[in-house]
Order: sequence, then structure tokens, then C-alpha cells
Amino acid sequence: MKKTLIVVLLFAGVLMVTNGVLILQAGAAQTLDKDIELLRKDIRSQVKQLVAANMQLTDAEAEKFWPVYDQYAAEMEKINDVRLGIIKQYAEGFGSLSDGDALSLTKGWMEADNATVQLAQKYLPLFGKVLPGRKVARFMQIDRRLRLLIDVQVSSQIPMVGEKLIESERSMPDHHNPGGVGTTF
Repeated sequence: MKKTLIVVLLFAGVLMVTNGVLILQAGAAQTLDKDIELLRKDIRSQVKQLVAANMQLTDAEAEKFWPVYDQYAAEMEKINDVRLGIIKQYAEGFGSLSDGDALSLTKGWMEADNATVQLAQKYLPLFGKVLPGRKVARFMQIDRRLRLLIDVQVSSQIPMVGEKLIESERSMPDHHNPGGVGTTF
């Protein structure tokens, strides 16, 4: 779990900098996108390892579970692509976000949250076809806890809408200031 937390923090750190000001400048955006994709791939791998370590599957269960899990994870990745896009839009508009833009981004984030719940509901019976009910419930608990952990780490690096940052905060890292725990995106 500690290793995954480090990866999540690294992901959040690459995506965000100093007090939550995002680094998406024209020259750095392409390199940043590549770095983010590599980190996302590593996070997916670490999440899968944590699921494997905590599911206590028999060989027969594992043979049936992992193909369903891989489909689920692929669909979840698409939802996370939407979330990343929202974060990038927020970064590009930070400081000049209109009321309409803020509401649009918030609506998009809520739709992604709803899509996550709908995906879990869609896969609940699919997992139920390959695992006993208690193991399905265990997987859903593990999956939700890991998603929440990642959400908290990323959200804590995103400044609140309308937050004003002074110039010195933009140039000096402050890893002790959560910069907006509980933000929508």
C-alpha cells in the first residue's frame, strides 16, 4: 500500500506543482502528457497488484476473475481519461475561469463520478458470475478504497476555484499545504 501511495503522490506531483498551480505550458505539455501516461500505466499496474494481493483468489477463481477485471479496468480508464481532461481544462483556465466554465467543469466531474458508479453497478453481476458474493463485495471494497485514495491525493493538489495565489507561492513548492482538500476537481 505504501508503494502505491508513493506512485499516486508522484502522479499528483507530476500533474500539479507549487500550491496546486498546474504546469501545462505549451512546451512542457507534450512531455507532461507522456510522463502522466507512464505514471498512469504504473498506477494501473500497482492497483492490479494490490487487488491480487488482497483478493485471496483460488487458481480457478483467478482464471475467471482477471479477464472480467481487465475489461472493468479498461472501461474505468476511459472515465479517468475524462477526469484528466477536466483537470487539464481547469489548469488552462485557472485564474480566468468564468462562472459558466466553472459550472461546466463541475458538471463534467459529476458526470464522471456518476459514470464510475454506473460502471461498478454494471460489473457487479458480471463479477458475481465468476466469484462468490463475499469475494465480489471484497473486490468492490478494495476497488473503491483505492479510487478514493487516488482521488484524495489528486484533489488535494488542485486549488479551489477562485483561489488567488501570490507570486511567491507559484515559485516555491509547499508540499505541506494541501491546496484544496475536498475540491470538486
